Amino acid sequence: MRRVLPGEYAEAGEATARAYREFAPPEMPQWQAYLTRIADVAARASRTVVLVALVDGVIAGTTTIEVDRHIEDDWRDELEPDQVHVRMLGVDPAYRRRGVGRALMHATIALAQELGRSRVTLETTGQMLAAQQMYESLGFVALGRREVQQGLTFLSYELRLPEH
Repeated sequence: MRRVLPGEYAEAGEATARAYREFAPPEMPQWQAYLTRIADVAARASRTVVLVALVDGVIAGTTTIEVDRHIEDDWRDELEPDQVHVRMLGVDPAYRRRGVGRALMHATIALAQELGRSRVTLETTGQMLAAQQMYESLGFVALGRREVQQGLTFLSYELRLPEH
């Protein structure tokens, strides 16, 4: 587990896009643009922390952690000073069920604690059931739903971190 290196941006992006491809509903062509954005690690690496999980030297998964600001300038609300926000956690399908996603989340939580933050937030979609189970097993609490656009609803989660 470590931060992505510039020479790995393309490989990290491809691994992340592979993780999301199966969730792209055929009736929503805008998902293709989203998959392209997910794959563009270089575009967000300067604005966020991108972690990679390596298995035998291969990038098996990634996560993007918004620390000071969101990737998008027009996000609906700003990050709070006590918060980090997880985006685009993805595990390449070839490496699933090996603890890669959980390891990425543990690294995210550790980073939040190092930064003195008291909570980790994220959003996921209803069809990402394995992710929801993992988040809940790590202590994340479901906060509710928000419809982003017709047919696409995000489920919000939060993990409160113990004070040190």
